[in-house]
Amino acid sequence: MSVEALTHDEDTAAGPAAASSPQAAGTPEAPEVAEPTAAPESSDSAAADAPKPTAESSETPAVESPKPKRGRPKAAASTAKKTRTVELTLTVTGTADGEWQAELKNGAKWVAKGLAVPAAAVSRAAKELHEELSGPIDEVINAAREAQAAKVAQLEAELEAAKAALAELDN
Repeated sequence: MSVEALTHDEDTAAGPAAASSPQAAGTPEAPEVAEPTAAPESSDSAAADAPKPTAESSETPAVESPKPKRGRPKAAASTAKKTRTVELTLTVTGTADGEWQAELKNGAKWVAKGLAVPAAAVSRAAKELHEELSGPIDEVINAAREAQAAKVAQLEAELEAAKAALAELDN
């Protein structure tokens, strides 16, 4: 509110009260102390006639809710050092025959493709990395070992049969 509105409110509010006060009957007036409070809104005709502040008034700025910002909210600034991460992808593939290959990719660029790797090296590497990796890899390697042992036994049997056939032909 402006100073004029405050003094106008006080004058109108004090006007009817001044007429009924004993000071209006001829006694000297004491200086009034103006308090910077707004007159309460009541059913008085003096208070009803007082101008009311509007939302367009320059003294009372309209409070607008801030518009929500678009996108992700920004995280608080961290005091931790940012570490540069490197994305390396190592792919190790094996066959049922026990042949293993390794491929290495740095981001989107291939560093190495189709490198032959011994099964023992794959098993050692898996044990060094983590137990959860070594279990399944060792199972695959053991299955390949059993398959190769069965193949060796079959080939030895065929070799013995071939030696026996050769011995009969020599006699």
